[in-house]
Amino acid sequence: MRTLAIVLAGGAGSRLSVLTQKRAKPAVPFAGKYRIIDFVLSNCSNSGIFTVGVCTQYCPRSLYAHIQSGWPWDLDRVSGGITMLHPYLGRPECNWYQGTADAVYQNLDYVLRQQPDVVLILGGDHIYKMDYDVLVTFHLDHEADLTIASVRITPEETARFGVLELNNEYRVIGFEEKPPRPPARPGPFWGSMGIYAFNLEVLKEVLEADHTRNDSTHDFGRDIIPAMVGTHRVYALPYRGYWVDVGTIESYWQAHMDLLAEEPRLDLLDRHWVIHTRSEERPPAKISAGASIVDSLISDGCVIDGAVERSVLSPGVQVRKGAVVRYSVIMTDTVIEEEAWVDHAILDKNVRIGTGSKIGHDDDAAAALPHHSHPPLTVIGKNTIVPAYTLVGRGCTIAADLGRSNFLSRAIPSGATVGL
Repeated sequence: MRTLAIVLAGGAGSRLSVLTQKRAKPAVPFAGKYRIIDFVLSNCSNSGIFTVGVCTQYCPRSLYAHIQSGWPWDLDRVSGGITMLHPYLGRPECNWYQGTADAVYQNLDYVLRQQPDVVLILGGDHIYKMDYDVLVTFHLDHEADLTIASVRITPEETARFGVLELNNEYRVIGFEEKPPRPPARPGPFWGSMGIYAFNLEVLKEVLEADHTRNDSTHDFGRDIIPAMVGTHRVYALPYRGYWVDVGTIESYWQAHMDLLAEEPRLDLLDRHWVIHTRSEERPPAKISAGASIVDSLISDGCVIDGAVERSVLSPGVQVRKGAVVRYSVIMTDTVIEEEAWVDHAILDKNVRIGTGSKIGHDDDAAAALPHHSHPPLTVIGKNTIVPAYTLVGRGCTIAADLGRSNFLSRAIPSGATVGL
């Protein structure tokens, strides 16, 4: 049984704001030392799938630099291995990918050349662990044409998912992509995880048919699956593990906070299912006398002289004397200067927070912002320098590559945007 995995990694991830200003969504750092795409690639290698194609498009440079030959995931192979599939202009039917299905259609020659029995279509922007052999076995046992991995969802979540209607044998008898209102039927409700197992000939058939439709958006959820439900054997595999689409700033931050739970549902310490990555060598973290760290993840190369509480720090982060970092995600080589304060924030790589500055400052404007179970999150883009003694409110968005001269005021009100 030959299985090929196609990873869709070309999305712009615009809902991640400035975190995807300079990189594709799957290349966004996660949990200190990883990238989001590490999870799907590790799932492939841990599942014994060593032929993987990665469809890229938007800002792919950092993704290419991270994956390279694929050796951290044991995908640097002469036969099979990893192949980066970027759109190109050539024959008349070649163009930018017009949708998820079109991305696979434009690479059908690659798919057919691998001669797989089953093709897995996987998103490159989800955080989860899954043994794909379970999915393939379920698919074959049910003699399915298409099997969709699915999770239980609440009625309030249906607008964010492709919603499946199943019979008692888990056959899909109805499908609606992101309905504006919950379906008028009793639950339970199942949502598509965007993980599909196709028989090769069926995949070829439905992609070629979809390509000829002028009214199609060439998307698996909007076009391919609804068309297949009445004509093919479509089944759903229930998945009950931890899975999250980190497609928004809120979900990205919450996934990090989930890692800090007393009993996290996603165990990064599990040596039976290692999440592999490419990471540069860094010295051990240095924790100074008088520093304080509570319920946090601290990566190699960090230097902590101040206080860190319920936060995730990537390699090389410096928290200097008197500085405080709370409920935040701080990426590689960012520096929090003396007496600075960062609360409920996400700071991208190489950010510098000046002496005495406050990120996530409560002001009169903060009360008018929508709240979740925590204060609104402030996000600062890559390479930005926040001047000393600057007050940045709650829920602010500050672009990448800004210098001190871009901050015309030392008080940025809550909800404000700078540099976009």
